[in-house]
Amino acid sequence: MSELLGPNGQINSHLQESRRFAPPETFSSQAHVGSLTEYEQIWHASITDTTKFWRPIAETSLSWQRPFSKVFEGSMSEAKWFSDGSLNVAENCVDRHLAAGLGDKIAIIWEGEQGDQQRITYNELSQRVNRCANTLSQLGVKSGDRVAVYMPMVPEALVTLLACARIGAPHNVIFAGFSCDALAERIQDCDAKLIVTADAARRRGNDVALKEQADLAAQKCPSVEKMLVFKNTGSQVAWQEGRDVWWHETVDQASDSHKAQGFPSEHPLFILYTSGSTGKPKGILHTSAGYLLGAAYSTKMVFDLKDDDIFWCTADIGWVTGHSYVTYGPLANGATIFMYEGAPDFPNQSRFWDMIERHKVSIFYTAPTAIRAFAKWGDEPIKGKDLSSLRLLGTVGEPINPEAWVWFRDKIGGGRCPIVDTWWQTETGSIMITPLPGATPTKPGSATRPFFGVKPRVVNQKGEPVEAGKGGFLVLTQPWPSMLRGIWGNPERFKKTYWEHVPDVYFTGDGARQDEDGYFWILGRIDDVINVSGHRLSTMEIESALVEHPHVAEAAVVGCPDDITGEAIFCFVSLEKSANPSAALKDQLHEQIIKHIGKFARAKEIRFTEQLPKTRSGKIMRRLLRDIASGAHRNQDTSTLEDHGILEKLREQEQTPA
Repeated sequence: MSELLGPNGQINSHLQESRRFAPPETFSSQAHVGSLTEYEQIWHASITDTTKFWRPIAETSLSWQRPFSKVFEGSMSEAKWFSDGSLNVAENCVDRHLAAGLGDKIAIIWEGEQGDQQRITYNELSQRVNRCANTLSQLGVKSGDRVAVYMPMVPEALVTLLACARIGAPHNVIFAGFSCDALAERIQDCDAKLIVTADAARRRGNDVALKEQADLAAQKCPSVEKMLVFKNTGSQVAWQEGRDVWWHETVDQASDSHKAQGFPSEHPLFILYTSGSTGKPKGILHTSAGYLLGAAYSTKMVFDLKDDDIFWCTADIGWVTGHSYVTYGPLANGATIFMYEGAPDFPNQSRFWDMIERHKVSIFYTAPTAIRAFAKWGDEPIKGKDLSSLRLLGTVGEPINPEAWVWFRDKIGGGRCPIVDTWWQTETGSIMITPLPGATPTKPGSATRPFFGVKPRVVNQKGEPVEAGKGGFLVLTQPWPSMLRGIWGNPERFKKTYWEHVPDVYFTGDGARQDEDGYFWILGRIDDVINVSGHRLSTMEIESALVEHPHVAEAAVVGCPDDITGEAIFCFVSLEKSANPSAALKDQLHEQIIKHIGKFARAKEIRFTEQLPKTRSGKIMRRLLRDIASGAHRNQDTSTLEDHGILEKLREQEQTPA
């Protein structure tokens, strides 16, 4: 870690943002938390006495089969929450809403890429989950057995997760964009007994074969005994008799009666693998009660959830956001969620806005990468679209540059919708730093203040707090209910990764600074910090400076080796449709960086590209860009890369640089 920071143990931070946006009074007057003063009172209470704060929330937010008496035991690295209580996660997400008279309420609104739709009530969801739970048991899955889920964004994916939770079988959801090798690695690591998949997924009018990849992966995974296959597109698939079973021949025919058994609070709920740029993926383990409480309570408070909201989180089920804010958090609150299987630009770039208008979506939670793509497409796709149903916007997944934030507010929110810019991780399970939309004045690009029960700090490499405005490591100094409980099968890696960098606190691996108002600015992953002649610069801040130029749609910045400065700045820039690459524009962008950060931050190279290499979930693959910038030709995993042609074009530019 020492090579990442200078002698002062800090990351330099130079981005300045002076704009402020207060919550609309009409929003605050009806919000769960309606003022900054109220937020501060609750937050201080939440970190002063953790037990006193979380006990009544856990008692009233969740339904318990055996009430707990203990709230928290252990230490930061060996935490136990509500350990003597028991509950059933699926019962909390489905059954109790039936008992409350909400059986006819719509739980899921789903739309497919071809325009087909489903509206599923809580009564219908209950029947589907029970049938699936009975089928899993009939296929030999018992409490504690792991189930690999490799599914498109269809309601059956959520049904599968809830069915696993219902019988106490930890699920391992694997993003449907992963290839057979990545799939096999994750199945092998957790020794999954069953794979639940589909014949294919739909993407931009094409069928993406899932079962074919699952078949190849299963050949390498002796633990797999059965494969449950949902017929999604009707694509032809290979079939292994004795192992493979159709969803419509089993789940759809099973009994819809199933009694939910209570499981201990610390019973494993799911394993979710995080993809690093190098090394073996980490299987993050989350348990039941604490995770569910964190997801449910943050959904209610951060999104100011109301009974009549239509909540659309655009995340894929294969990522933690799809767990916490597509599935468990909203459904635990009895909310109506919207799901979409398909691409945002199919059949045209108005698709998202058409669906928001059609289904009256009121909360829209998406990624900065998507927002920048929307901005690049321009105003034409939005023209004539009625987005008046929206009342709250949110961002997740990476730091958002201020210009994209303002575009989102003005063009999609009409200048009237608060934005919650949320920071959290697979490991944290739920949102950690965020505005509360009725209480927190926002600053574009800042995640603002800690959520209730969360106590973050910015420190240097010695664990010492840094002064306001200075960059450093972001750590969490107090336990929270939804925190990770381990790395599956690797307790030593768990300790080394999260608990040994700075003793007695959780090491996030992110850089951050806290300004004079106590607002947190996330600077990105520590390995996205560039050391230029001793100046440690956040790539996110350089990207923000570039994107402020009116001709720039998107930018990705990486470090590359330099004989003089040690490391240099290498920028990949995607332009707006109306702009043309030129030497003059490149000079303007060099000056843009210098203007916003300083002469010491001058880029070694700015390379124009029509698009940036991204995964199907929209994440920029910076590790591939690092190779291009450094001239390396390592054999890297590109199984999740959506368009391999982009990479080839960038490689060609290495031979004839612009």
